[in-house]
Amino acid sequence: MFWLDTMQFMCKRLGNPQELHPLFHVGGSKGKGSTSTMIASILDQAQYSVGLYTSPHILSLKERVTSAKGFFPDAVYDEAANKLMQSVNSLSKEELPSERPLTWFELVTLWGMLCFKIAGVQAAVYEVGLGGRLDATNVILPSCACIGPIELEHTEYLGNTHEQIAFEKAGIIKDHVPVIIGWQEKKSVLSVFEKRAQECHSSLIYAPKTSKISKIVYKNRLTNGRECATEATEPLVTMECSIESPFFSRPLHPRLKLLGEFQAQNAAVAALAVKTVFPSLSEDIIEKGLSQAQLPARFEIQPNVCGLPFILFDGAHTVRSISGLLKTIVSAFGKKTARSFHLLYASASDKDVEDIAFLFRKVARVTLTRPGLTKASDMPRLQKAFTRAKIPFESEEDTEKAFKKACLQAQKEHAPLLVTGSFYLIAAVKPFVTL
Repeated sequence: MFWLDTMQFMCKRLGNPQELHPLFHVGGSKGKGSTSTMIASILDQAQYSVGLYTSPHILSLKERVTSAKGFFPDAVYDEAANKLMQSVNSLSKEELPSERPLTWFELVTLWGMLCFKIAGVQAAVYEVGLGGRLDATNVILPSCACIGPIELEHTEYLGNTHEQIAFEKAGIIKDHVPVIIGWQEKKSVLSVFEKRAQECHSSLIYAPKTSKISKIVYKNRLTNGRECATEATEPLVTMECSIESPFFSRPLHPRLKLLGEFQAQNAAVAALAVKTVFPSLSEDIIEKGLSQAQLPARFEIQPNVCGLPFILFDGAHTVRSISGLLKTIVSAFGKKTARSFHLLYASASDKDVEDIAFLFRKVARVTLTRPGLTKASDMPRLQKAFTRAKIPFESEEDTEKAFKKACLQAQKEHAPLLVTGSFYLIAAVKPFVTL
């Protein structure tokens, strides 16, 4: 199903656009996008021109291929696409390794590499798409690799145990390239990473052993529990924390826009990665970079829209990530506001909705829908799961109608709305958000 020879062949054919220094490669089951964005933001504060390759996108394919400051000029995307398609269209099937056609993700990854080359970036950060060992991004030679938490995911491709999945993730560890390992729920995966690092003669830094996170405090601009202060330009909610490590000359005190204890952990991994490659980089620059990092659909708050105090978009879609999201909501807003939330929820058919449904027992009202038109879902199963959890709900298969219905219900109680369960759902409803 996966291989690297096609990417290696195409990179050579295109003039090796993946060759750049410094490069950072970020894998894991969770936190890849956030950690990648934080690294890019730190490098941006250090005055590097940075390319950032992440997934998924919400509204535009260009979201996968950006600079640390945002989109490149359209001319960059167009030139890269034209160069790629000219190369692909001039290929005969027999020239490709094993005569395999290029996959969609391989094409997008090559497009991203060409964009970075054409834009003339000085550094780049690549988020792994799936797994690591045979992922299309694994043709790069990074200055540092990062691997976040390992969970059971994509078991049909990566294996049925944490250790098997960790083996695939460990494939991004290269010879003599340092690797930062993030917080792990299953400690047995550490031996997998340690073995790979030893084989590659690479230094391994286990973040929980070399850094300490404390003093997590949420700051928000809510008044009367739910009203938003409209005059301020800073985010509605931020999270302060302290990160200590022997690698830093002093504790870091970022004010993160990406919220949750796990984001503080991602921040520690990102800071350690950059500090490993640039030991003399100042803690002030690292703090500023971490504080500026933000991603769409990761605890993304849009205040004063659709007649509501705010809408909270989050792409959480597993038991662990949704549980973490709900805990962060309580920490950020307090129990009273957390219980006032209305919920618009959808799930892909391969998710564990039976266990997820029970997590939403304390929200005020629930509307169920499908995650857009392009993702397979199982509405009867979803309804059965919420019925079993004894949670009242309304259902509307049309995503636009479901969103408008959820907004109207929340308006009546002047309550915030949480949209979660699927990035596809968020992509489907965002065009309907109005001031």
